[in-house]
Amino acid sequence: MVLSPKSTFSLELYSITTEHTEIEINPMDITYDIQPTNLASIDDRGLLSLSNEAKTGNQIDVYANYEGFTTQITITVKYSLENTIVASNSEIPKITNQESTAVLVNKQRSLEDNYIPTDLVQPNIPFSFTGESEKKWLREEAARALEQLFDQAKQENIQLNGVSGYRSYQTQKSIFNWNVQEQGEEQARRYSAYPGTSEHQTGLAIDVSSPSVNNVLEESLGSTKEGQWLAEHAAEFGFIIRYPQDKEHITGYAYEPWHLRYVGKEIASEIMGHNITLEEYFDESTPVITE
Repeated sequence: MVLSPKSTFSLELYSITTEHTEIEINPMDITYDIQPTNLASIDDRGLLSLSNEAKTGNQIDVYANYEGFTTQITITVKYSLENTIVASNSEIPKITNQESTAVLVNKQRSLEDNYIPTDLVQPNIPFSFTGESEKKWLREEAARALEQLFDQAKQENIQLNGVSGYRSYQTQKSIFNWNVQEQGEEQARRYSAYPGTSEHQTGLAIDVSSPSVNNVLEESLGSTKEGQWLAEHAAEFGFIIRYPQDKEHITGYAYEPWHLRYVGKEIASEIMGHNITLEEYFDESTPVITE
C-alpha cells in the first residue's frame, strides 16, 4: 500500500480467515500497533495519520490484533507527482518540493530559476580538477554519503574522482547554449539539461569518473571496473545511476554511468534492486519528451 506524505487512511477489518473457518469480528474490539511510531499514528478506529517526519521512501508496519490473531500490512510513503508541480509562465511546470531528497526533476518538471539549496558544502573527496568551484558542492546529506562511498571504493582499490556536482541555473544556461551551438538543439537535449531541469541544481547529483578513462564523462566508464563497482554499490550509500542504459525513453537522457543521484538508502535500494528509474519508482507513466 502506498500513501502520500501528511495523508490519512482508514483501515477496516471485517473478518479473519483461519485454516478451518472465517471469523466475523467486531471492529470495536480490534487493537492496533504501528512501527515506527514517529512516522505515523493510528487511533482506536483504525484511522492512520502520517506525521510530518514521514517522507518518501519510508515504510510503516501496521498490526491489527483481535483475540489472539494478528494481521499486518506495510505502507510505503510516496508523494504524488501531480501534487508537486504548479503551472508557470514557462512551458515547463515548476516543482513545489525542491528541498525533498526524493525530488523528481526532469524535462517535464523544472526547478525555480532562483532555487539555490541552503546547505551546500564541499565533500572531502578527490576531484578531477583543482581550485574553488561550485562544481565541488553538494547538499550536506548527499556530501556525507558520497564521502562514505568514496572511502569504501578506496578500500576496494577503486579509484574515483568527482567531476561536477552542483550547477546553478546560470551555469546550466551557459552550458546548454554552448552545446546547442556546437551540436544542434536536438543532440544537446539528449545529454544537456534545459536550464532549470538539471538535477545538478538540486545539489543532490554529481558526475563521477576515474583516471582509468582520463576522468572523462563517457559511456565507456560503464564497462570499467570503476563503473561496474558504482552500479553495484551506489545504492548502499543512497545513490542511484540516474540515467541507466536502455531507459532514454523514460528519463529523456542517454545512458550516463557517471551520473550519481542521492535519494537515500531506502529508495536507492528499491530502484537499483529492480533496475528501474526514478520516474518508474513514482509510477510515472508519461514518457519524457526527448526532442
